[in-house]
Amino acid sequence: MRHSDSNEGFVLFASTGLVRDLFYVTGLAPFPVYLLDGRKPVLFEAGVACAGKLYAREIQSTLGTREPKILFLTHAHWDHCGAASYLRSLFPSLMIATSRTSADILKRQHARELIDRLNQSAKPTIAALPGVDSSQLVDGAFRPFEADMQLKDGVRIELEEGLSLEVLATPGHTRDLLSYYIPQKKILIASEASGCLDSIGNIMTQFLADYDEYLLSLKRLADLPVEILCQGHRMVFVGKEEVRAFFKRSVAATIRFKERVYELLETEAGSIDHVVGRIKAEQYDINEGIKQPERAYLLNLKAQVTHLAEKRSHSQ
Repeated sequence: MRHSDSNEGFVLFASTGLVRDLFYVTGLAPFPVYLLDGRKPVLFEAGVACAGKLYAREIQSTLGTREPKILFLTHAHWDHCGAASYLRSLFPSLMIATSRTSADILKRQHARELIDRLNQSAKPTIAALPGVDSSQLVDGAFRPFEADMQLKDGVRIELEEGLSLEVLATPGHTRDLLSYYIPQKKILIASEASGCLDSIGNIMTQFLADYDEYLLSLKRLADLPVEILCQGHRMVFVGKEEVRAFFKRSVAATIRFKERVYELLETEAGSIDHVVGRIKAEQYDINEGIKQPERAYLLNLKAQVTHLAEKRSHSQ
């Protein structure tokens, strides 16, 4: 099912559906897996572990007996790679592609354990999402996997005749984040590199690793001719002007976020925990709609504030 809100200029997939040009959102809009159908179908993102059956069901409903050929991962966060092993178990010929850095992260025992904990702790939240049949969720455990293809910035992959994919390194949210651009269809899978519009209309700035790299990546993506933008969660933006307007807002929101954190670090005498609490009250607590699980949100927010506190201290 699809809900389109023309006043806001985006298409919001409440469950699953066709965007256009054989490009689909499958499984869960808050934690999507994208399917590009064609002679050689491919997937982008692997969502959360407990929703593996939901993704697979909707992929199979579109492809029938055909199998997707490649799963392109953007980065190694728990809610973007959670169901990769499940999907590969159902589609034996599926190859998993990611950055070299992501591939290395996914080999680390500590990283695997964290991905597993976050996936399992998020299952009750996911089960409570509107329209989710909890009986269709699997156990939520993350099954480790290894990448079959390691990609880097500037690589161009021919998906089929007349259809290609460009790989863009877009660090800042994480060190390992890749975005994927399909020029013939003007589709951009940017994940958190674009920022994320939340359920009450605020743009959540998403740098965790490096503010400056994040802003550079964001501006690089904003320069592409895009008509379909897939942000990290919940929404797909459709339309050239809508995408352009979103990127303009996201750049401004990123700069404002840094300024607000700097202001609060001054007010709160440099206390990172106090600043995290203030930002949470301003961003997270007022949002009564669908939002990131609190544990994951706080983990990310503390990383952002800590990074900016260090950046501020070095500039003084």
